[in-house]
Amino acid sequence: MADTRALKIGILAGEPSGDNLGAGLMAELTRLHPGASFLGVGGPRMIAQGLQTLYPMDRLSVNGFVDPLRRLPELLRMLFGLRDQLLDAEVDAFIGVDFNVFNLLLERRLKKRGVPTVHYVSPSVYAWRRGRAKRLGRSTDLLLALYPFESAFYEGLDVKVAYVGHPLAHAIDDACSSDVARMDARTTLGVTAQTVIAILPGSRNSEVALMGPVFFDAARRIAAERDVQFVVPCLREEIAQRVEEMAVNLPGVIIDRGNARRALTACDAALVKSGTSTLEAMCLLRPFVVSYKLGGLSYQLARRLVRTPFVALPNILAGKALVPELLQDDATGEALAAQLLEVLDRAQTDATYLDAFRALRDDLRVGACEGAEAARAVASLLGR
Repeated sequence: MADTRALKIGILAGEPSGDNLGAGLMAELTRLHPGASFLGVGGPRMIAQGLQTLYPMDRLSVNGFVDPLRRLPELLRMLFGLRDQLLDAEVDAFIGVDFNVFNLLLERRLKKRGVPTVHYVSPSVYAWRRGRAKRLGRSTDLLLALYPFESAFYEGLDVKVAYVGHPLAHAIDDACSSDVARMDARTTLGVTAQTVIAILPGSRNSEVALMGPVFFDAARRIAAERDVQFVVPCLREEIAQRVEEMAVNLPGVIIDRGNARRALTACDAALVKSGTSTLEAMCLLRPFVVSYKLGGLSYQLARRLVRTPFVALPNILAGKALVPELLQDDATGEALAAQLLEVLDRAQTDATYLDAFRALRDDLRVGACEGAEAARAVASLLGR
């Protein structure tokens, strides 16, 4: 006899990119199973889909290796608090959206208590130790992989993997990346210059503290050579205030209290912190330069652990350097400005320069719409 009870799903996202993924999955699960309810942790998009929040998402915000150690007691209290509340609520399943360390610890504890667990976004096993792939089976019953190459890393292991494609590839089509969309975004933002550069130093305080100074140093150098305006997306007011301080005396800066999509749509080129925004820039067919910095201790640890030659997702997908990467000590204002101007000029003179971006975007489209394949995989796991 088919189970007709309304689904009750625990779900947790610890950062804005996870909030976007989680919201799309929730929408599709609700479409497949009207009456489904969700509780856990997420941001504004997940809350708009009906999430009952147990903790504010900002309380989970950490970066690098050292910050989590400093906040360990608080994070452990939330970990066990979430475990107990989700068990008391008798959820039908738990979905950890990215935020790998915390979610895998929570998934493991829920799985031991008989709760089916799903991990949405493969940990970067291609970049880190392969032992992480082996340990994943202790935590999750189903892994939802965004990229086609990831399934191979779990062959022979006790992990069920479903390649579900990336929601951004569905959400961003040729209309989104068109000149019409660019001009509409510029009108909304109040842009007046002919050339626009998007600056994306990150969404966390710690990221902005590390990336902001060098990005705005690069911006000043670019402004000295070109007639440009800069757009900086800042969803959180505290980030906007820090950006305003860093951008003082830099002409033509627009601080947008929106997400990265509008800034990237409006721009001709972008400086982007390594992360999901690199994929968004790729899907929008915008030339960009990638950079990342860590604190000294975190960087030394990362150097010993990272196995991949690339950090930008387009480069990892292509297996070659499609976009420039300037990391740690190489990420100077002078170097970033030079690389940014180079890709900007190339995109304006080489009509085929961004064709590889479009091909990669097409490869990441799986299923009928954003979140559809991920929702089907979850429903299949639960026998629904």
